[in-house]
Amino acid sequence: MPDGFYIGSFKIYFYGIIVTTGVILAAWLASNEARRRKLESDKVWDALVWLMVGGIIGARLWHVFTPPKSMVEQGITTGFYLTHPLDLINIRNGGLGIPGAVIGGVLALLWFCRKHRLEFAVWADIAAPAIALGQAVGRWGNFFNQELYGAPTDLPWAIYIDPARRLPGYSAESYFHPLFLYESIWNLANMGFLLWLSRRHPQRLKNGDLFLLYLIIYPIGRFALEFLRLDASQIAGLNANQVVMLLVAIVSAVILLVRHRQPVVNNFANPD
Repeated sequence: MPDGFYIGSFKIYFYGIIVTTGVILAAWLASNEARRRKLESDKVWDALVWLMVGGIIGARLWHVFTPPKSMVEQGITTGFYLTHPLDLINIRNGGLGIPGAVIGGVLALLWFCRKHRLEFAVWADIAAPAIALGQAVGRWGNFFNQELYGAPTDLPWAIYIDPARRLPGYSAESYFHPLFLYESIWNLANMGFLLWLSRRHPQRLKNGDLFLLYLIIYPIGRFALEFLRLDASQIAGLNANQVVMLLVAIVSAVILLVRHRQPVVNNFANPD
């Protein structure tokens, strides 16, 4: 399966096209949500470049500090990256982590809100379903790269992986769980739920609740899917993504429960 095409001698990867499409769709959804809340939708597009920069830096750093097992076995470790700066910044060879992208993007949003004197919790709520949409679309880049697949399976929706793309120890297997598809569906469901909730029960939500719910729902799905993953990043023998996702979900749930011991004060600007 081709993973891109050439314009002259420069290769354009389908992964990059799909991720960019996901970012644009996420910004479109966020701008619509801002408009629905009677806020300046142009702020979304003003923030987009900064969020992309923060997201890319965060995604790369996540990969650098939590490289998958198969790369570690090849000697591509955190130490390798830190002593090879050109490899560290060369994202065209792959190596971006979604959790890091979310962290980097959120930090960039926090900086943007402080700079423009915007309420972070409100704009984080606007961003939450948009992030889920961007992830759902962006995950299809893994399809063209034939990566993010799970254990071998004979289920009807199993995905065929070319021999050259199979992980060590699985060369005799041909069909695997399409983890990218599972996560894409989970993210779409997350987006749909957050949009529905914001419209169905706005009076019961505090500013920041949608973002906290995103930080509960996405990690739960990611935690579960990691059980099927063959090439998990490990730290001290533990699945790094699972540990972090579990902690994020628990902390977010506790914060959500504690803050709702107080009366709801919602700053929605009379959405339609």
